[in-house]
Amino acid sequence: MDPLTIGVLSASVIAGLGGVSLAGLRAWNGWLELKKMELAHSAGDRGLPPATGRIEMADLRERVRKLEAIAAGIDI
Repeated sequence: MDPLTIGVLSASVIAGLGGVSLAGLRAWNGWLELKKMELAHSAGDRGLPPATGRIEMADLRERVRKLEAIAAGIDI
């Protein structure tokens, strides 16, 4: 294989991985927005989620914090 073919192939693989990563990130953000809307809808007119909803949000925030720490390479 010549160097041009290897370069084009590697650039294609990197671009494909970038596209898949972006799609996954958008799906994750959409899922989080859906969960936020579900919590807001279940809260009714009070404007505050019920206690279980607040606990779930705190749990989600903690999970996101841990995932961000893992992504940054910080050992928890």
